[in-house]
Amino acid sequence: MRLHETRGLLRPERTPGGTRRYSPDDLDRVRRIGRLLTDGLNLTGISMVLDLEEQNTHLLATNQAGRQAQDSWTR
Repeated sequence: MRLHETRGLLRPERTPGGTRRYSPDDLDRVRRIGRLLTDGLNLTGISMVLDLEEQNTHLLATNQAGRQAQDSWTR
């Protein structure tokens, strides 16, 4: 998991003493990385996939918020 952190794939919180603290989201991400490795992607490919998934999630949320705002204006 240190390799994943070094490559920027994982960003766990740290205690004041420097111990990594993995959240449930971090653990989900580790499982996702494992599945992508099993599917044959290398760490560079995994980084690209994870970045695209994050962008997609952000765009979907922005789109949904825009639709909700538009719906409230048209009522």
